[in-house]
Amino acid sequence: MNASLQLALLLLTLGSSRGLQPDLWDDFEEPVEAERVVAASRFGSLWPLPQKVKISDVSLLLSGLTFRIADGKGSSSGASCSLLQNAYRRYYEYIFGHSKRQPEVESFPAGPSVVTELQVLITSADSECEGFPGVTSDESYELTVDQPYAVLKAPKVWGALRGLETFSQLVYEDEFGAKSINSTTISDFPRFAHRGILLDTSRHFLPIKVILANLETMAMNKFNVFHWHIVDDPSFPYMSRTFPHLSQQGAYHPYTHVYTPSDVKMVIEFGRLRGIRVVPEFDTPGHTQSWGKGQKDLLTPCYSGDKPSGTFGPVNPILNTTYDFMSKFFKEIGTVFPDAYVHLGGDEVDFNCWKSNPDIQKFMAQQGFGQDFSKLESFYIQKLLDIVATTQKGYMIWQEVFDNGVKLKPDTVVHVWIGGGANEEMGKVTAAGFTTILSAPWYLDYISYAQDWQKYYKVEPLDFKGTEEQKKLVIGGEACLWGEYVDATNLTPRLWPRASAVAERLWSAADVTDINDAFSRLSAHRCRMVERGIPAEPLFSSYCPREYRGI
Repeated sequence: MNASLQLALLLLTLGSSRGLQPDLWDDFEEPVEAERVVAASRFGSLWPLPQKVKISDVSLLLSGLTFRIADGKGSSSGASCSLLQNAYRRYYEYIFGHSKRQPEVESFPAGPSVVTELQVLITSADSECEGFPGVTSDESYELTVDQPYAVLKAPKVWGALRGLETFSQLVYEDEFGAKSINSTTISDFPRFAHRGILLDTSRHFLPIKVILANLETMAMNKFNVFHWHIVDDPSFPYMSRTFPHLSQQGAYHPYTHVYTPSDVKMVIEFGRLRGIRVVPEFDTPGHTQSWGKGQKDLLTPCYSGDKPSGTFGPVNPILNTTYDFMSKFFKEIGTVFPDAYVHLGGDEVDFNCWKSNPDIQKFMAQQGFGQDFSKLESFYIQKLLDIVATTQKGYMIWQEVFDNGVKLKPDTVVHVWIGGGANEEMGKVTAAGFTTILSAPWYLDYISYAQDWQKYYKVEPLDFKGTEEQKKLVIGGEACLWGEYVDATNLTPRLWPRASAVAERLWSAADVTDINDAFSRLSAHRCRMVERGIPAEPLFSSYCPREYRGI
């Protein structure tokens, strides 16, 4: 681990299968929604709510002097698993960081009502500890809290990370600072595999520390995909080794407002340690004005009458040099970003410049496209998809690419963003057999007075006409925070806890819909984020018992 990543980790930490195990659940009755929620709300408010949770009235003490988190006996992960060891340290700090400054409340001896250890067992032969999370990663876990040991079982390390977060949320503190946790049994897994946050680093550059802080907060909410909309029209902050002029000419500043290769590597590793995939987006042929500043002839010259106007439009789709550039660029992206997918954008292409250009018009006539410029867009996108396919990457695209009839690989992920809900588009995409994710109702850059988190919480991603097979193709969704009006000064409080509402919708069971209970738990979770150093904005008039301690 390099020194800069170690520093980032220090700064932030200081500030089984889905089936039930019979022996664990012999006495467990499937709770109705109210019973499940009431039990979870009374002690250590859980967010997002687990699939199955049973919390008793039996209170057990935890002491920072005696408690430890460790690999359980027989665990295949072993002490050599740096990912888990890092997580143990992080969650120990979250649980006991404040109490360690008050040793007088930690003086009680170990006894029959004390939990002294959380044993973490990875139950599969291959823990994936040194690998990267993927779209099929198993995030399930089972957690039992009893004395003297609590036990966390997970098939893979990704589930263990989610279980550690849940365990930390179960811990509560009395007025004297003593830590307690109630006897608990949980079996949990995410409802949807893809649970993402999109951040835009082109319209306003986001310092690395802001990105890392939000990755940390994503883990607190069990998000698992960071959709990095890294470049766009305003600026090109990605520092390319193959084409350094892209950021030298296209970034707001060539040295202070760029993401170096080591920066990108840090973000990817920081996310990996928290079970978060980093999916970059390089959107073309539109949204590319910053690309043209550092790459000659990439963009289409616009015309005014019969003369060039001096302005430029989308990527020029008729030049062979365009595709030579794209081949080299995406070959680099394939080596820099380890995730199996790259987002290729494809949205909001303005055809006016193409229409004005005589060379484009001539090409259109030769291809038999007439005046249908969506066919020209499809021509470009098709060639780009063929290029990216050679890098062994899958691709995600915005819905316009699908709408325009581009031939897509079967494993393409179509990203639905137009419309306010899980609408007709979801039915069309899934009817065509494509995997899809939803963002249309979760554009968090749209703000309004009052508790707008509620409308995000009430969204049901599968609320569209379609068969059960179609609905299985919906793998999740993303909350998007575009960057026109946010930068490092206000991004985090605008994002959290509003995005937390999306987190529960994508993780918890479909019948977890009680808005009053959600308010109670989310208010407590917001206070927990504040205590952990995240400036999450309040939901409504209230206060946190340990307000501003972490900020």
